Order: sequence, then structure tokens, then C-alpha cells
Amino acid sequence: MITLAPLKQEHVASFYRWIRDPEVIEYSLSAFQRMQTDEQISQWYSATLQDQKSLNLGIFLPDTNELIGYAGLSGISGTNQSAEYFILIGQKACWGQGVGTAVTRQVLAVGFATYQLNRIMLTVSETNVGGLKAYAKAGFVEEGRMREACKRNGLFHDKIIMSVLKAEWQSMGG
Repeated sequence: MITLAPLKQEHVASFYRWIRDPEVIEYSLSAFQRMQTDEQISQWYSATLQDQKSLNLGIFLPDTNELIGYAGLSGISGTNQSAEYFILIGQKACWGQGVGTAVTRQVLAVGFATYQLNRIMLTVSETNVGGLKAYAKAGFVEEGRMREACKRNGLFHDKIIMSVLKAEWQSMGG
């Protein structure tokens, strides 16, 4: 269905289009809401690729090698054996196709097997119904919520904290 591979500098052009689309970034990093120019996006992208505490993978369609999004782990802590999962599917034609669930499962496998993590967490907007379903399918469990922690379209809403532990992932056949 998809292939994950390291992002490269030449992939930045896709992000220009995605970050400028309010529908694509509605549930994404708050920083995306403020980026207006190619230069701002390029600066963020370069810093992201150089972040030693992150794993940034491009999501590619296997037949065409088209970049449709990115996912990975941020804040990787060897001491705590934990990290935070993130995903952005920029190609709207791929939404609702099971791509998010497939990518999430693959990134969890890398986090637990390669990085030897014990816990991978995420935060998701309560209004992001598709994301909540994909994360639950991949094994994430709700552990709490941050009340009115996000403001989009002039309205506040809760962010839900979810995580999956290595033992849970392994018991699911991971």
C-alpha cells in the first residue's frame, strides 16, 4: 500500500502545497498555522531533517514513488525509551484509504524494534475522528486529555493523549 523512506531536501516542494492547504493542516502542528512563505516552510523543513532526536520518514506510493505525506517519531529519548508519534497525509486523495493505519503500524514497528522504545505516545484533537480511529486500530490507548488545549477555526477543543507500550504492541502480533 505504501513505502516509508527517509525524507530528503528535494522533497520540500510537496510541503509548500500541503502546509498552505488549511484542510490538510487542520489537525497538525500549530507551527504550520503560522507558515506563509516558501522560506518559512524551507527553514522548518531543514531544521526537521537535522533533528537528531527525530525520525522523519516520507510516505510514498510504491507504484509511482509519489510522496503523499510524512510520519515518524519526535522527542526520541534513549533514557526513557519513549517518543512521540506524528503523521501528516498531505495527499487528500489518500485520506480514508487505510494509509494512516498502515503507516502508524510501520512506524510503531521501527520504534519498538529498531529504537528499542518502550512507549510511544501521541496527542490528537478530539475532532479528528479519522485519526482517533486509525490510532486505536494501530493499538494506541487513550490515557487522558488536555482540556481546550487546541484552537482551530476560532473554537477551542480538547487534545486526547494516547499511547501504546511495547508489551501491548507485541501482544497484538507486532
